[in-house]
Amino acid sequence: MSKVFPRIGRRRALQSAAAGVVALGLLLWWLLPLGEAPPRGTIVFSTGTRAGVYHEYGDRLRAELARDMPDLKVELKTSAGSQENVRRVATGQADLTIAAADAVETYEIDDGPGADRLRGVARLYDDYVQLVVPPDSDIESVADLRGKRVAIGLPHSGVRLIANRVLEAAGIDPVKDITARSDGIDTGPRALGNGLDAFFWSGGLPTRGLREIAETSDFRFVPIDAELVAKVHAQGGATRYYRATNMPESAYRTIQDGSTVATLAVSNLLVTRKDLDPRLTEWLTRTVLDSRDGIGAHVHSAQLVDVRTAIYTDPLPLHQGARRYYRSVKP
Repeated sequence: MSKVFPRIGRRRALQSAAAGVVALGLLLWWLLPLGEAPPRGTIVFSTGTRAGVYHEYGDRLRAELARDMPDLKVELKTSAGSQENVRRVATGQADLTIAAADAVETYEIDDGPGADRLRGVARLYDDYVQLVVPPDSDIESVADLRGKRVAIGLPHSGVRLIANRVLEAAGIDPVKDITARSDGIDTGPRALGNGLDAFFWSGGLPTRGLREIAETSDFRFVPIDAELVAKVHAQGGATRYYRATNMPESAYRTIQDGSTVATLAVSNLLVTRKDLDPRLTEWLTRTVLDSRDGIGAHVHSAQLVDVRTAIYTDPLPLHQGARRYYRSVKP
């Protein structure tokens, strides 16, 4: 015996369709912060040197922000690195930046202008210190840098902050015991063996400037072992943000030949200022987390951005807009 199904009337079908539209609207309202149109305006993002990870990440994040907030203009501004970045945001010369945690704390310890206005948006990824020498160099340890021509990073960079601390931990005076150069990742690799015996770099893995050199020439990494990192920690202050680790063998395959390299790492933070609009900051935070895979396909370090660790922006308190986002996604 066949069953007879009731026919759905036209009015009921229209009511069902209308209910579906309302449900979709509510879903979109829930997914978008506050259910409002995307923020608009202009913000300045202080990045880093063009061959470094900060600038590459900033450039790709700008593209992601343009998709989520088409009326928001993001101006990228190159810099020497972390120290300059922190100062720019604290003093209002920029609205957003990436900076290493040690540089942030150093700025606060030194009572830099506007230090109390700094706020965290997200913990991003770790920078690894990379001490680079020519393949035939006689430099086997940091102590062997004595009397050498060494690039310690640009003035006001995070590289210089770390390089000076590592050298001092090895008993080397950066002013008296080496011929210090200010080459950064833009010029250091090409000057190596051409008036330069070694250079320090601190950045995400792999750094484009080094990866490109590795494709055409050879170099070698000098280890920074755990014993030396312990001596760096003994200096106190912001050195607590350094951790002894190994640079994975996959960072620069043609250079490392399957071997890890002992070094130290420090976390990077996405930093803003207390007075940045909370709604804009919430949208920014959402885009940073949602774009991890898209940016990570080009900037390997970005693959490590994770909502479970992003909230740990020590030494900075979270911006209220960022906190609002993390609460919205809390399981």
